[in-house]
Amino acid sequence: MSNEIINRVQRSGLLTLEMKTFYGHQKRKLIDIQPWLFNGLVLKEKIFREELKNHNWSQYANTYVGIYCSVETIVPNWAFMLVSTYLFPHTKSVFLADELELEKIIFSENIQELDPNEFKDKRVLIKGCSDTYIPVKSYLEITTKLMDVVKSLMFGEACSNVPLYKKKK
Repeated sequence: MSNEIINRVQRSGLLTLEMKTFYGHQKRKLIDIQPWLFNGLVLKEKIFREELKNHNWSQYANTYVGIYCSVETIVPNWAFMLVSTYLFPHTKSVFLADELELEKIIFSENIQELDPNEFKDKRVLIKGCSDTYIPVKSYLEITTKLMDVVKSLMFGEACSNVPLYKKKK
């Protein structure tokens, strides 16, 4: 009897897709407009515009920026629009988003860039356990992106996975 260890996962032709790879390499920054509000709660146009004029916008060069307000108050739509006009010359992209929403947007962008044909007629395992935050929405997006091309789709680890989809013959 041979004591050779056989890697059955490798032999199975199973491709593992790590969801954390969709985190990407984009630089991220957030802008909370709350400090630019009068008493931290009220938007006074003159004060707001002065704050924007004096802000160092170059720090957002080549970044994905999420604009949000950390306090519950009424902020007119034009305020976010005005902030974006200052950001536009510096950033890659600007979104109305807090940290979690910005992650959802970036994950989604990165998933859309994936060429599904790399997985044509393959058995694919979507690996999700990670120390990286992965939006639940991203799991749905990758599933729908791959379903038309893969032979089968699973979630989890190679040794313990949940079958999600199998192409009918």
